Amino acid sequence: MGLDVGLQTYSVRNSFQHDSIGTLEAIAEVGYKNLQLTRVTATAAGVTHVAGTMSAAALKQRLDGLGMRVVSLHAGVNEQTDWDRLLAFNHELGSSSIILPIAFYTDRASVLDYARTLNRYGEICRKQGVDFQYHNHFQEFQVVDGQTIMDLLLEHTDNDLVKFELDTYWAARGGVDPVAWLRKLGDRCDIVHQKDIPTTAQPRNWFDHFGHDTNITLQMMYETQQPEQFTEIGEGTMDIPALIATMRQTGVRYILVEQDASARSELESIRVSYQNIVKLLGAA
Repeated sequence: MGLDVGLQTYSVRNSFQHDSIGTLEAIAEVGYKNLQLTRVTATAAGVTHVAGTMSAAALKQRLDGLGMRVVSLHAGVNEQTDWDRLLAFNHELGSSSIILPIAFYTDRASVLDYARTLNRYGEICRKQGVDFQYHNHFQEFQVVDGQTIMDLLLEHTDNDLVKFELDTYWAARGGVDPVAWLRKLGDRCDIVHQKDIPTTAQPRNWFDHFGHDTNITLQMMYETQQPEQFTEIGEGTMDIPALIATMRQTGVRYILVEQDASARSELESIRVSYQNIVKLLGAA
């Protein structure tokens, strides 16, 4: 199985607010075939997502007509999630994975408690033939009691229930080597998020800014979301060819472009990253 390019739709979240259909058409025109739908929530009131409240059937019809498909969902799952609705939505779109996009921790006990929660969510998904995955930011590479949070999550979640979607940018911003982490995760990682780190992103390690022993919060995460902290794939300092080579060795299926913020417009940003990643994949 080859390494396919896709788009995390968080990259064009503002464009979707103005024109959902036009944004889908613009994404297709760039060349993307595989999408990861974001901001998915499922409650008793229904399912919402980055493209609004469009039903799974209506969304899939649009995507089919544009030659695109949804390969996974970023869903804000919690104890209020209507799993029946979420899984039905996922199945109707043809997606194979549901991914929890973010979490925060206070100490080792909170990590171990959340690992149990992840296992429980993973069991719900497995019963329906769906992969459940966890997506990292930089806080998972904080060291607590001699281990990173990510190591604790990896150790205390069931291999058969929980996979990990590695965001290589956030791993690097957490002070670790994303290539080494791709190898460590191995077959528990088959989807990767990719963007790039500009020279203006100083300090590179966010713990050097916030403190290595600080409890990272959502408010702190908001502070990281500035255009000067991000750049398009191939425009920054990350060793993308080495990452691509490792992804191919470890069996990653999808490398998804995700741009949290950019000095460019959203649609121009995803175009530049697409063109660059296609060239890099061809050269690797």
